[in-house]
Amino acid sequence: MLSKRIIVCLDVRDGKTTKGIRFKDNVDIGDPVEMARDYYEQGVDELVFYDITASSEGRAIMIDVVSGVAANIFIPFSVGGGIRTLDDMYRVLDAGAEKISVNSAAVADPGIISEGARHFGSQCIVLGMDAKQVVPSEKIPSGYEVVINGGRTSMGIDALAWARKAQDLGAGEICLNSIDADGTTTGYELTLTSLISRSVGIPVIASGGAGKPEHLSDVFLKAGADAALIASMVHYREYTIAEIKSFLKTRNIPVRETV
Repeated sequence: MLSKRIIVCLDVRDGKTTKGIRFKDNVDIGDPVEMARDYYEQGVDELVFYDITASSEGRAIMIDVVSGVAANIFIPFSVGGGIRTLDDMYRVLDAGAEKISVNSAAVADPGIISEGARHFGSQCIVLGMDAKQVVPSEKIPSGYEVVINGGRTSMGIDALAWARKAQDLGAGEICLNSIDADGTTTGYELTLTSLISRSVGIPVIASGGAGKPEHLSDVFLKAGADAALIASMVHYREYTIAEIKSFLKTRNIPVRETV
């Protein structure tokens, strides 16, 4: 088994890290640059920065915050929110990010995935997918529907079909977030994660619901995720990165050593 990655998510709104439940009732919890440096020093494998209102507000991502984070860490760093064009991608990469996450813009224009992969390489392009459980139908046979704009807009697109299409277009990995589990700290949505991770040939990052180390071991061992995105459990100082990795080792799950 390849080493599993632990990735901390920084949702940013108005220049501050924020956290909510199912994309609602967000509260500000800290400075993203300071938090990024802290998690880097703790030994996290990667960081993800989401400008969570850029898409819904129709504005560009906060490049100054991206630059500030990139200047303080030396690990892979993915950025998403408000990225709509190749120029947007270039600006984010030029500011210090290693990867670009496209979500709402890719649903509106799937060609942005293939264009990004062609210009910057598939390893730079992450499909960010928010999905919620619905009654299975002819249109959505998997029972999971793609939603965009921070969970505000249902698209009538089947999540499994979209994941496969994104892979075909050149996405290098998928960050799969369950709207139903997001921020609940009750565990990842294992059925959804397993469905996607076992149906595509690119890495899948599980997102939404982590509250304790057991949730990470479940999503790795039961759902086949390649990486796990965490937020609340470290933002509120309930666990350190070292404690999470130590627990995973007791379950014989290979993880990267902390520095």
